[in-house]
Amino acid sequence: MSQHQPTAFIALPVLREHKNLTAFIDCLNAQDYKGNISLFVCVNQPESWWDDPLKAETCQDNLRSLDLLNATSGINITVIDRSSKGKGWIGKQHGVGFARKEVMDAIIKEAADHDVIISLDADTAFNPAYVSSVVENLFRKPRAVALSVPYYHRLSGNEEADRAILRYEIYMRCYAINLMRIGSPYAFSALGSAIALTVKSYKSIGGITPKMSGEDFYFLQKLRKKGSILTWNAEKVYPAARFSDRVYFGTGPAMIKGASGDWGSYPVYHHTWFEPVKETCQLFPSLFSSDHATPMDDFLSEIFPSENIWEKLRNNAGSAGKFIWACHQKIDGLRILQYLKWRHRQHPLNDEVSLLNFLETFYPDSEILSELKSPQFNFLTTSIVILNRIRDFLVEKEDAMLIWE
Repeated sequence: MSQHQPTAFIALPVLREHKNLTAFIDCLNAQDYKGNISLFVCVNQPESWWDDPLKAETCQDNLRSLDLLNATSGINITVIDRSSKGKGWIGKQHGVGFARKEVMDAIIKEAADHDVIISLDADTAFNPAYVSSVVENLFRKPRAVALSVPYYHRLSGNEEADRAILRYEIYMRCYAINLMRIGSPYAFSALGSAIALTVKSYKSIGGITPKMSGEDFYFLQKLRKKGSILTWNAEKVYPAARFSDRVYFGTGPAMIKGASGDWGSYPVYHHTWFEPVKETCQLFPSLFSSDHATPMDDFLSEIFPSENIWEKLRNNAGSAGKFIWACHQKIDGLRILQYLKWRHRQHPLNDEVSLLNFLETFYPDSEILSELKSPQFNFLTTSIVILNRIRDFLVEKEDAMLIWE
């Protein structure tokens, strides 16, 4: 790397995170990166919460966060106050997506194009080499538009929380591995605490689209439509595994629903349901010449009921290559996820069976299979030790498939 190292800008949304901020700042202060690190924080909440007795503690927690951040020395911090009285979000425009946009938009006003934005959450831990690993990775792969950083939820010792996060992470790992297996361009995990990109890339897509939740998924998808996304990094991030309702969906809400027995929004999709996606994508070249049936036709006719999508894409494409690229933009990560949910609604399958079938098919020699074949195996009752072994096995397989280039 050149002597003129990029500044690493840390983009951090904060809502009810006072107890986590000291540890987060300690992680930043421990970084071995030789360039500059600048932390941009948006402490945020809806303005209406000041009049809601049920939100009083959150309002006070945010004030304590502001005091802590403003009193912190030894690191360059820019604090954006969207939580004090008179400064909170108004109406429906609030949430983590708006906070991420606030900090990232503020960063690009003073950053150079080659500088790096690292998106994190206040409950996320990372090793001293984390910032340097991210900057080095993006520097060495200049054609990539972003990095989806590998993640790992450390267990807390609380059985209810550990069971919920292991079930959720097994869902995420199976989903990602199957997308990688079929060669999907949208094979990445979207966590707001695990995204990095250059300022130039951020500007190239017109910035992050603010959403109350799920902004990380749409942000990475928007970036993927611009170019390639790296999924390998020398260092991981370690988000906290905790029950949280700070966002409307994502890890925390999934754990809350899951602990009550509701995993309906996060099923272990059967591996065979990914095959029609693969086969449809393989038909894109021939669809440039003429319409013909695809395995996803019934689903696509429901999503685009009055549109011949292939004809429209052909008419706007000047070549087969541009047509294929346009097809991948049309049948994107959102449509793939919607298709899998559609298949699951039609043929709901037991999560334990789907997991067993997946491992039997692709990892038949794995020792972990003996645990899943036990009649007693169940996400609700099987020991944390065994669930963690399954999670770690999937981590190992996913790590082996991550994109370096």
